[in-house]
Amino acid sequence: MLNEVERWLSTRSWSLTDRPLHKIMAAKRSSGSSVSVVLPALNEEETVGEIVAVIRHDLMHQVPLVDEIVVIDSGSTDRTSEVAAAAGARVVHRDEILPGLPAVPGKGEVLWRSLLVTGGDIVCFIDADLKEFSSDFVSGIVGPLLTDPGVDLVKAMYDRPLGGAAGQGGRVTELMARPLLNMHWPQLAGFVQPLGGEYAARRSLLEQLPFPVGYGVELGMLVDALHLVGLDALAQVDVGVRKHRHQDGQALGRMAAAIYRTAQLRLARGHLIRPALTQFERGEDGFEPRTYSVDTEERPPMAEIAEYARRKAA
Repeated sequence: MLNEVERWLSTRSWSLTDRPLHKIMAAKRSSGSSVSVVLPALNEEETVGEIVAVIRHDLMHQVPLVDEIVVIDSGSTDRTSEVAAAAGARVVHRDEILPGLPAVPGKGEVLWRSLLVTGGDIVCFIDADLKEFSSDFVSGIVGPLLTDPGVDLVKAMYDRPLGGAAGQGGRVTELMARPLLNMHWPQLAGFVQPLGGEYAARRSLLEQLPFPVGYGVELGMLVDALHLVGLDALAQVDVGVRKHRHQDGQALGRMAAAIYRTAQLRLARGHLIRPALTQFERGEDGFEPRTYSVDTEERPPMAEIAEYARRKAA
């Protein structure tokens, strides 16, 4: 297995310089493929506008790589929608998509619903909390999908500084996701940022995948894509450094629990050991327990949704 991972790293791990933008654009014109960029957003007014503006300037106005930018607002209480729209994105509220199916909280829910309101042959997901954003994140991960017909999904890889220290970000990746992947899906051990929110994939793949509704969506997508299209259809591109808002330890604990649940389902599709996570906060009388439910729901492949099928047939 180690030999297979090393072979994959040498053939499916690239840098930005491997595909200059003019070559990516030539491949886009030749293939006739369209590209949608989706930003799932919840209370990201401080960062979402700059991300949208950079993509529009670099990849829509200077070169026509991106065909649409859609921000899916998952219930923001700040000015996320207004800021995103002012920067030039099309903003859709999560609850407006499939209104007959009540939405549940979670990032995966938003990504799943985004397939119904985007039209690109290639869909690129970008987290809305990135700081000092570069359009290389988009062109870097879209490039292989346009230039190599054998690639179906591309993850961004990058350094994640934490508190000024290089490489210390991605704590849930190092403590939960990477051990799980190495032990149970060792073919995926070569992914530098398996939980990263910046990745692109062909719609033809995404519409066949189930989507965990919460934080397990990235791990679930990697594992399911591996089984559906094989390791050589997956790739990663080094895009440099990712700076974003870091969550506190308890939020990371809830994220880790959701990721473990996602892995558990894929290992056995069996009984959930404990669908809740208890954490502790110090109160006036000492440590007080706080119990949170763990995301257990998954959305089916979008190809099975009648509304999506009708839209494709129209």
